[in-house]
Amino acid sequence: MSTGPTLTVTGLDAGYGDLQILTDIDLHVDSSEYVTIVGPNGAGKSTVMKSIVGLTTIMAGAIQLGQTELTPLPTEATVHHGVGYVPQSANIFTGLSVEENLEMGAYILDEVPTDRMAAIFERFPILEERRNQRAGQLSGGQRQMLAMGRALMLDPTILLLDEPSAGLAPDLVTDMFDRIDAINADGTAVLMVEQNAKEALRRCDRGYVLVDGKNRYMDTGTALLADEAVRQEFLGG
Repeated sequence: MSTGPTLTVTGLDAGYGDLQILTDIDLHVDSSEYVTIVGPNGAGKSTVMKSIVGLTTIMAGAIQLGQTELTPLPTEATVHHGVGYVPQSANIFTGLSVEENLEMGAYILDEVPTDRMAAIFERFPILEERRNQRAGQLSGGQRQMLAMGRALMLDPTILLLDEPSAGLAPDLVTDMFDRIDAINADGTAVLMVEQNAKEALRRCDRGYVLVDGKNRYMDTGTALLADEAVRQEFLGG
């Protein structure tokens, strides 16, 4: 059950240098909530995620996690405040082993928490099987599990997932979503950008539809799926 806002984005204008992508974006993710951002290509979905972790130019607005203002923080500082981020691509160290990748997820600690490593291996058994293998030899689905596992090494308050099903074979997409459901069910708030909009909205608590860098719709996942205008414009009828 939600116990208040974990992440709050208010009046966000952001982009890259002088190029503004987002205009007056408002969104929030409550404690242990599962929220999805959908919308057409170029809508600014990934820019929202990058803004939260300090990878864009913030022109106006505020981003707050609990009582912490994230807007002025450098990217490497956000992890200290409970943000786990899995970008869409280049999200693992291909030259390192699986186990070394997970250890990198805990780089801010003096020593790697063995209980967290054990918890990741329990959640993703294939990673334990491959723990000594170079990450570059993993399949697409296994790489995505590794990227999520690394982000979970610090037991974040919120996990940001940018297109977690991108590039996966269709039979692996359902498995990936099941794993994200389980992470959320264990108490980690999830904010996800996802092109597979119908499946994402079916599973999440709430969804936002972004168009041209602006909020267009916000409702429960179920309500957005049932909304005729949303279905016709963004979900293929």
